[in-house]
Amino acid sequence: MIVWVNGSFGAGKTTLVAELHSRRPDLLVYDPEQVGLLLRDIVDVPTGDFQDLPLWRSQLVSLALGLLKEYERPVLVPMTLVDPLYVSEVFGALAAAGVPMHHFFLKVPAPELERRLRARGNPQGDPEAEAAGLRWVMERMVRCVAAADTMPDGTVFLDGERPTAELADDVLKHVGTI
Repeated sequence: MIVWVNGSFGAGKTTLVAELHSRRPDLLVYDPEQVGLLLRDIVDVPTGDFQDLPLWRSQLVSLALGLLKEYERPVLVPMTLVDPLYVSEVFGALAAAGVPMHHFFLKVPAPELERRLRARGNPQGDPEAEAAGLRWVMERMVRCVAAADTMPDGTVFLDGERPTAELADDVLKHVGTI
């Protein structure tokens, strides 16, 4: 089983998955961004977004399936995935492989997202990298917020302004025994 936590940058995906994992340490946490960062170190990404690489999308699915098969444990995935074609491709491939999936989307208003993104900063302390990273996510924020309207049937929408512990309760209640 995959529990996919989706939403805009700054919506709280990683925080929610960390809370879920603290309650259920037997669950695997798989962040497909790591696959994208690896690919970005190997090949050029002409658009600047590794999600545009077909290899990223296929490897995302391949690694998720490998984790499920090899370790036989549910997988938590904190990942923004909002392009309708990419959502269809990735979720379709997982469904075709027979993987049960629960898809959650954290909805947070744009002004709150902007506040969170500006507050989080860059842990490396590199002002140029911080500014570039902030610009990159801010340019995509509006599209991410609007994407809630294009999510597939069965998506569970969560109010990302609620406390993380309550959101985790909601996810676990919805998913049932995992």
